Amino acid sequence: MKNIFLVIGSGAREHAIIKALYKSSQEKNIFCLATNFNPGIAELVDEIYIDNINDPKIVLGYAIENKVSLAIIGPENPLENGVTDLLEKNNIGVVGPKKNLAKIESSKSFTRKLLKDFKIFSSPKFKTFSSIDGVDEFLIELGNYYVVKYDGLAGGKGVKVSGEHLHSHQEAIDYCLDLIKLGGKFVVEEKLIGQEFSLMSFCDGHNVIHMPIVQDHKRAYENDEGPNTGGMGTYSDVNHSLPFLTKDDIINSQNINESVSKALFDKFKVGYKGILYGGFIATKEGVQVIEYNARFGDPEAMNVLCLLETDFIDICKSIVSGTLNKINVVFSKKATVCKYVVPNGYPDNPIKNRPINIQKVLNPDLLYYASVDIKNGLLVEAGSRTIAVVAASDTIANAEKIVEKNILVIEGPLFHRQDIGKDDTINKRIKNMKSIR
Repeated sequence: MKNIFLVIGSGAREHAIIKALYKSSQEKNIFCLATNFNPGIAELVDEIYIDNINDPKIVLGYAIENKVSLAIIGPENPLENGVTDLLEKNNIGVVGPKKNLAKIESSKSFTRKLLKDFKIFSSPKFKTFSSIDGVDEFLIELGNYYVVKYDGLAGGKGVKVSGEHLHSHQEAIDYCLDLIKLGGKFVVEEKLIGQEFSLMSFCDGHNVIHMPIVQDHKRAYENDEGPNTGGMGTYSDVNHSLPFLTKDDIINSQNINESVSKALFDKFKVGYKGILYGGFIATKEGVQVIEYNARFGDPEAMNVLCLLETDFIDICKSIVSGTLNKINVVFSKKATVCKYVVPNGYPDNPIKNRPINIQKVLNPDLLYYASVDIKNGLLVEAGSRTIAVVAASDTIANAEKIVEKNILVIEGPLFHRQDIGKDDTINKRIKNMKSIR
């Protein structure tokens, strides 16, 4: 049977997914249901069609019309809206969990409770609130080390941390009151001290295969300053670990992802099929869970998929059929660096619809288009992270140099974090972990 794929979403993550499918030698058609016209994706697919990707009926209609056999869901909102559930009811395989299981991302309180109920001991002190009652007392208990999280999807921007975004208990309470006005629950939890990292795993409902570990840089400006973003860039090392992690850190994070996959099955009696993304932090007490995502990370997808040697089509089919244990998933032993160029003013007040020029980029294959559009024949910024530049090499330092050579010649009202992947930045993280341990 011919492989007919539908990729849902049209950012850099989905560009990376489509590149990985396109690279396969298997006969295939690829369709993309998009939120914006992505020229990088358009070059690789049979059709890019713009519609509401969060409406299950629209997605199903498009899938049936194009005789899709397998769908891959990129962003989180279609998962929360039950797109997987409706596609699977109509015998279309999906890489992406059902709505109930996707609560691992869409509800912070669900995740904390799951870890607690299934005795996965990797969680800080926390409490869930839907009113201001009891918040002050819990903040006093936590002292100066607390985090406030909106209990829902917020594009990576719903978390505020003491000492970084919140500088007093009153500021924390004011933020909680803002969240209550939005009609949402929120979680207050202990702030963990250490270094964050991401481990994504392929899951087929029972079998779990881990990808290389990556570190994201959420803050908008150099030296980890400024507001949180969806992620300004990432890096991974040749050994698929990170320079500040121990072997135990790797094993523990892998064990936690496996335990969470099993806990979800035990809770819902339905297998988690898709990408399970654990956001972890290495602390003095060991590895702890910061959050979970129910899909490929963005930018992390670009780091891991550019290293993938195994046919991605085979992996997707195995996820759907529950046969991941029958294939050998191999990643190149290389380091990667990814950096985003973003509009001036991002993330709080980004400029939009201004033209950008990529003509001077030395290696266009390193580009992953994200929040862009074509207007009057020109490539323009669409308001969020614009283009990712990703390179793989024999060292992090070499990969970073390749990225910089290509990213510096992108013209337009843009900026990027030059410090990502630099020796100084990494050495600070190594020194930080040594002081903590």
